[in-house]
Formats: sequence, structure tokens, C-alpha cells
Amino acid sequence: MLVREAHSHYAINCSLLFKEYPLLQRAAAAKAAGFGLVEYWWPWDVAVPSDSEVTAFVDAIKASGAQLIGLNFFAGTMPGPDRGVVSSVARQDEFRRNVPVVLAIGKELGCRAFSALYGNRQPGEDPEQSDQVALANLAFAANEMADIDGTVLVEPVSGPGAENYPLKLADDCFAVIDKLEAGGVTNVKFLADLYHLAANGDDVASAVRRYAGRTGHVQIADFPGRGEPGTGDLPLSDLLADLWAGGYDGYVALEYNPTKPTAESFTGLPVLPT
Repeated sequence: MLVREAHSHYAINCSLLFKEYPLLQRAAAAKAAGFGLVEYWWPWDVAVPSDSEVTAFVDAIKASGAQLIGLNFFAGTMPGPDRGVVSSVARQDEFRRNVPVVLAIGKELGCRAFSALYGNRQPGEDPEQSDQVALANLAFAANEMADIDGTVLVEPVSGPGAENYPLKLADDCFAVIDKLEAGGVTNVKFLADLYHLAANGDDVASAVRRYAGRTGHVQIADFPGRGEPGTGDLPLSDLLADLWAGGYDGYVALEYNPTKPTAESFTGLPVLPT
């Protein structure tokens, strides 16, 4: 398995992998394992952390020698009950206060892809109003990120606590993206999380073929189980080949729960197309 040749396009999700280390040491661990690209969920439980906390995060990434290629916006309580705040009527101001912080980190570290988790339907909020808030928030974030040629990503989510998350299939995500594009917002793209699509019962192969050219980022874990490639039966090599054949040429983030020490979990990685 020629894994080393594929590392230039693989990224480590440091919120799930290398949990053997404190969060700020995981990028260095990824780099030491041969991966120069990393991504993170939002590292804090508040939308606007202190300046010292942001500085410590930025300094740790710089010191690691790894490149940050993906960062989530603030998503409330993860996992559940929030799974994002983009569509929350009550938390619109909170989300918008988070955007400049994300933008500043992106500028400082050269990160250009930012995942905006839509969020669960919230009790007492009208779904139609929530969807309108989501569209407004995504357009706001996309406009801000355009300053650094950034892309806002919309993704499906599965699992316990995501029963009320409205974007489960690829088509659900594109219903949002299409509305934004119709309004002139062109830097909101699809995050093709192959595990979440499979877990939600989507036809993953069909979705990949339809939307490869409109995909802004890819994340993988095997299904079932969300372990490393080779622990389930999702045809990851074929799906990745179809993505490349359809025009995708970006990064593939490893966003799985290792079933063994992280550094020992890479032996089954598919060789990425070139």
C-alpha cells in the first residue's frame, strides 16, 4: 500500500485523531506521522474565545510545521443537542460574532475552507424561519470569507443526537447551496462526508458522481462504525476515484474514530488518484 505517496492530499482531523495528545499537540503529532495537513472542529465551547486562547492555538499550528486546511465555525454543543448554530434563530448574533474570529485565524494560518454546521431543529423555532436565518448566516459568512478567497462548506450529519438535523443527504445540502448560488453567493460548497452520507442511507456512489465537480472538501471514515478505512465495507477507493474522475482535486480529511492507536491506523488508507 503506497500510503506515503498519498499523504500530500490527506489531512488529519485533529479533533478526532491523535486524541492520545492534548488538542494543541495533535498537529505536531500528525506532522511527525507524515501528514502535513490538518483540520479542526471549533476548538472552544464559546463563539468568541479569549485572545490568549486564539494565540495559543495559532502558535501551536505554526510550531507544528503543519498547514491548517480546514476549520469549523462555532457549532454550539458537539455532539448534540446543537450540532451547529447556523440555522438557530436565537443564536444568530452568536454565530455572526464568531465569523470574524474564524476569519482572523484563517488569515493568520492560510486556511481557506470553513465548515458551517447547519444545526438541529430547535424546539419552539419555526423551521421556515430557521431556514431563512441559515441562508442569511451562510451568505454573511461567505461574504466575509471572500476577503481571503475562502470557501464556506455545508455538510450532512448523522448519528445519535442528529435526528433533528435537516441536512442528511447530498440533495438536502444542495437545496441550500442552490438557493445561495441563485442569490449570487458562489463560495458556499458541498462538504462530501462519505461516512455521514452512508450512515444516513444516501446512495453515496450516485451522489459522488452527481456532485463531484461542485464539492469543496471531502472527509472519510469507514461505514459502519466510523473507524479507519478497512474497518467497514464502504468502497472508499472507488468513491474517491469517482470524485477525482468527476473533477474534484482537493484534500481528503481523515475524520474517523481510530480503533487502535492513531499512528497505527493508517495502513488501510486508499491510494488517492493522481
